[in-house]
Amino acid sequence: MRNIVTTLIWLIACMATFHSSAQSGLRPRGDVNCDWEVNIADVNAVVDSIFSGARYHSFYSYATDVNGDKEINITDVNMLIAAIQGSELPPMPSYSGTMPVLFINTEGYHDIVSKDEYIHAQWWLDNMGLEGYESFGSPFEPLGMQIKGRGNYTWTMSKKPFRIKLDEKHPLLGMSSNRHYCLLAHADDHYAKLMNTMGFELSRRIGMAYTPDQKPVEVVLNGQYIGLYFLAEKVREGKDRVNIEEQIDEETDSLNITGGWLLEIDNNDNASAIHIDERNGGLNWYDRMLITHHYPEVLSSEQRDYITQFLFQTNAAIYNGNKISTEWEKYIDIDSLACFYIVNEMMDEIESFSGSCYMYKHKGENTKLIFGPVWDFGNSFHRRGYYPQLTNFNYFIYQEPCFFYNHWIGEIAKYPHFQLVVRRHWRQFYESGFNGLDIDAFIDNHVASIREAYLSDCKRWKYFDINKEAAYFKYYLHSKIDWLQSQWGFPDHIDPDPKPIDR
Repeated sequence: MRNIVTTLIWLIACMATFHSSAQSGLRPRGDVNCDWEVNIADVNAVVDSIFSGARYHSFYSYATDVNGDKEINITDVNMLIAAIQGSELPPMPSYSGTMPVLFINTEGYHDIVSKDEYIHAQWWLDNMGLEGYESFGSPFEPLGMQIKGRGNYTWTMSKKPFRIKLDEKHPLLGMSSNRHYCLLAHADDHYAKLMNTMGFELSRRIGMAYTPDQKPVEVVLNGQYIGLYFLAEKVREGKDRVNIEEQIDEETDSLNITGGWLLEIDNNDNASAIHIDERNGGLNWYDRMLITHHYPEVLSSEQRDYITQFLFQTNAAIYNGNKISTEWEKYIDIDSLACFYIVNEMMDEIESFSGSCYMYKHKGENTKLIFGPVWDFGNSFHRRGYYPQLTNFNYFIYQEPCFFYNHWIGEIAKYPHFQLVVRRHWRQFYESGFNGLDIDAFIDNHVASIREAYLSDCKRWKYFDINKEAAYFKYYLHSKIDWLQSQWGFPDHIDPDPKPIDR
């Protein structure tokens, strides 16, 4: 049957061809096989997809969905045949032209299907004539990069995030010059793309030592517009990132193995993760704590033994039955933890001490874990989604109801000294670093800056009302901050000069 259908299509099409003017920018709609023209080969590719049971589910099959109804069926075949004979296809969703556009063409136009293996690609960044942004490369002189998938839950979504490694350092979109960036899709952010944006902004305002930068950009991958993304600095060691001492892989020297370290409380198990039985013998799944080492990457037995022992000692000190004890403060920098915690409380980020929770340690026998930088705010204000009966956010992030289990913070919050330090930093932030009208202005400016690109993204994916989303976000953020002020705003004793974080 398949041969009969293909033969009939071939006869009907009469070998007509729709050509693209250049192998750059956006491919023509109907170019299923990525040869930059619409012809009988595309018809055959759609027929193959139908017989293999393909259905539209991501941008990988988007080109096969000729008529844009998010299904791959005989209608797409008929429209291709008509197009080859001279009919117009519906226009492809395209970038707005209101912000820079990043063009990426993978080698052989292959799909990006792995989070583990990079594939080679060429790229260029067009500033679209906008002031304040620099263009890099061009369609005629593209630059080199490697690209792969990234993320855990977000990698399962149709609009996927990526990790990119440029062949050479560049200060993309005004960020510090580097080779390593992430393309964040924020496909799970239905609050006007404000979750990470505001989380990062609050981190900067409270004075965290380093907050990753991110800038909005529209992306065209292999000639297909895939929407509004956020180009972000990847969390990694470096002078302009997490500024820690160099520690080589498989180091054995007893002094050098003390730092620098970049670690993450993780919710994604991997072969090299350090496992901690958090509450000393618990049988529940949430007692199993995973810590991933990002730097150094490959450990000697000496490195693994050192950091494992340090983390076990930290855990034991936290679960000290005496809450007047300051033993745990020998291992954790209390000021960085307080500020990291406050930012995540304001965002009601219920996964903040469960995954993507970064810590670092400088070299030295007596150095401590410093919390930060912030990174993932993908579950901000989502508690109502998990628990529809909730009408407010009058809960701390380590309290039930909570879909995730946050490690350490619930126990540390029982220490009176930590409570006092949180109040000190909160009072300092609230009186000098937070202004409700200023926060609203920041949100309004953000929405205005991405509005047209956001609408283009909606045409490519799914429509959401950006104004309603921003209004909900404002309400939730103000509600949580007002509640925190009622809890922390009136301490008996205020230290007028809290210790700085970046020491």
